[in-house]
Amino acid sequence: MDAAPASAPQARFGTFTGVFTPTLLTILGVIMYIRLGWVVGNGGLLGAWLIMGLALAITAATGLSLSSIASNTRLGAGGPYAIISNALGFEVGGAIGLPLYLSRPLGVAMYVIGFREGWQWIFPDHPALIIDLVVFLLLFGIAYRSATLAFNIQYVIMAVIAASIVSVLASPETLNPSAEIVWWGDFVGFPEDGFQGASIYVVFAVFFPATTGIFAGANMSGELKDPRRAIPVGALSAIVVASAIYFVLAWWIVGAGTPEELTSNYTIMIDKARWPAVVLAGLLGATASSALTGLVGGPRILLAMGEHRLLPRSGWVARCDADGEPRNAMAVTGLLTLACLMVRDLNALAALVTMFFLITYGMLNVVVLIEQSLGLVSFRPSLRIPFWVPLMGVLGSLFAMIVVNPLFGVIATTMVLAVYAWLMRRGLEATGKDVRSGVFVALAEWAAARAQSMRGQSVRAWKPSLLVPVEDPEQIRGEFQLLLDICRPEGNVKLLGVADRDALPALKARVGDLAASFSEDEVFCISTAVAAPEFSLGVTAGLQALQSAFFRPNILFLTAPGVANRNEEFADVILQARDTGVGVLLLGLHRKAGLGRKNLVRVYLRAKGTWSVDRAFETGNLNLLLLLGYRLLRTWDADLEIVTVLRDDTQVEAARRFLKSLCDAARIPPVARRRVLVGDFAEVVAAEEPADLNLMGLQPRPDLDFVERMVELTRGSCLLVMDSGRESALA
Repeated sequence: MDAAPASAPQARFGTFTGVFTPTLLTILGVIMYIRLGWVVGNGGLLGAWLIMGLALAITAATGLSLSSIASNTRLGAGGPYAIISNALGFEVGGAIGLPLYLSRPLGVAMYVIGFREGWQWIFPDHPALIIDLVVFLLLFGIAYRSATLAFNIQYVIMAVIAASIVSVLASPETLNPSAEIVWWGDFVGFPEDGFQGASIYVVFAVFFPATTGIFAGANMSGELKDPRRAIPVGALSAIVVASAIYFVLAWWIVGAGTPEELTSNYTIMIDKARWPAVVLAGLLGATASSALTGLVGGPRILLAMGEHRLLPRSGWVARCDADGEPRNAMAVTGLLTLACLMVRDLNALAALVTMFFLITYGMLNVVVLIEQSLGLVSFRPSLRIPFWVPLMGVLGSLFAMIVVNPLFGVIATTMVLAVYAWLMRRGLEATGKDVRSGVFVALAEWAAARAQSMRGQSVRAWKPSLLVPVEDPEQIRGEFQLLLDICRPEGNVKLLGVADRDALPALKARVGDLAASFSEDEVFCISTAVAAPEFSLGVTAGLQALQSAFFRPNILFLTAPGVANRNEEFADVILQARDTGVGVLLLGLHRKAGLGRKNLVRVYLRAKGTWSVDRAFETGNLNLLLLLGYRLLRTWDADLEIVTVLRDDTQVEAARRFLKSLCDAARIPPVARRRVLVGDFAEVVAAEEPADLNLMGLQPRPDLDFVERMVELTRGSCLLVMDSGRESALA
């Protein structure tokens, strides 16, 4: 069996270093320097802007999808591979990730060859193979030594590229253009074939690879200090800055020469710059930077696939050195890159590399479409995007595949499907954390009224499935709206009538009518009734019987009895729920206020002597509390307060930091107020302005008198909550 990784990569890079810089430098690459003039010469200024706008729109849509899903989950190593695997499983993630990884050695080899061509403009007599090997070994040595060193060198490269852009824009052509602006070109084609003409789609195909650099920073997800923030901010900022640069340069180029000059001279940007040597240095820096980014980011994808045992010798591939560098994966990447360099002519493979990127673009957008369509509570990204954005990303990626090279699109798709089939045959073990189970659950709900034959659920597919015991349907009238609000839009209710044998037929009919009322309000509801001499025995029988059901309940909903002689009976039911892995909601409904105006939900979190968020979720009773608070905030459009009460003021600052970290980890929206109060709990609660609903933790052996006291002290309804252990506010 493969050994486990020796050391995990360290979280060490921020937004600017880890995402913005490599993404921007990869987008501002060779095409900007030696093909942008050709694009403008063929299409004219408006035609070039249209082509660039379409290509950048596809990239921006994918960047938004990437940012949205990155803000929803704790990404590990692997960037887009990690995102797709988390959502659709290792088979789909590996099918996309392996070809995407292989495009890194191919891409690095192409960038090295591009560097060599620029170098030979200066030194035409230098041997091509020697240049390639020296450049590759130098860049590989930097990447192998340290990703930090590689990124520090990219600062220098960024400065050179910035200077080259200044050199271009400071050219005399800026103030005194040598040619009239041509708004729409004749699309004359390439000088290599004697200008036999080209369509706008051919020009688009030449320009589009310039925009396939948005994964440069996302590939470093496992080593970012805060990937949920760094990827959205860094990637989107880089796209915006790069787009502005491309549009401005197109405006400059159109005046730098006639269409004939622009289409026949690939180096016009260098020739017409104020300081041509600086622009040439920018071209060399851009190719070196792109190659360096591939050598740093590619091994991280391989590392992630090794950690998930998708590869032969996975344990060795996933091993990191003491400083967190995945040098085994780097060595594999270096050898593959060297092999690609020995091919000597990679032009035919350039389109294949672009196809792998486009397939990944499309799959990322598909992931967001699926997550949004399921409506699961686990999908609550900090950055929400409209449905049409990922849809545009999917359609744009398909369009680009057809336009750039349909043959290579078919070849790339075939390779992806072959890898997927291979991984499926390996029978990878599912983690239960992806949303495929959510898709299956959604389909099962549609079929449940007909068959109820599917099984399985995960924390990411969690949604409230309430078991509501009913002795008298009239009692549900006061709770009906709250049950609807907890379950909407994707939850469900199971009504369990409990009566003695003589009263059972009448109760069963009335419970059936009540279930129909839930269905009329668009909450899926089923009902049944059991004969039992005592309430606790009937509920216990229902809990035990439903454990084998596919749509098993995960929350037992009870209303506090309000009479002392039933406290022991209800306590036994709550203990039985805990033993069967079912959460509990115990409602103390205020007799006068009810649910008030549904304007304020207050969640009380009890401090348990630890300020570690992970530890608090392991030992506390927090998951269901936070999930319900979030659901009611969303359903009621209410204010949400997260409150903890301390006995003294010695740890107020620690508690505030804890609440902030807790809300961030659980992705509670920033509009929720966090408050730390000091004093005796009962006195503090009584002094607060009444909330419409107070959420509090419920102990495994509950004191039901406490519920009545809280309703009295808070002057509002209280909902006491106990986790089942099968939900997660972090999912």
